[in-house]
Amino acid sequence: MSLLEDVADGMAKRAAELAIRMDDENLERRVADEIGASSPTLQEAFQTAMRIRKAEARGHALLDKYEKGENIPKAAISSQPQEGAH
Repeated sequence: MSLLEDVADGMAKRAAELAIRMDDENLERRVADEIGASSPTLQEAFQTAMRIRKAEARGHALLDKYEKGENIPKAAISSQPQEGAH
């Protein structure tokens, strides 16, 4: 990864963990706004890293359901976030 990607992903990981621990839905936006004031490039990389981390969490949640043998209706598998996956 590049320095930009490393920095953005490190901040995204920390922000995601802290947002969950603090139950703060606005943390991601606040961090992105603060970063963007100095570096729009880093802001975009951070937001991309956050989207990737959220998608990864949703993917793992779905795989966990499959692994547990849960019945997952075919209609629930789409580009839309799955219920209960955060």
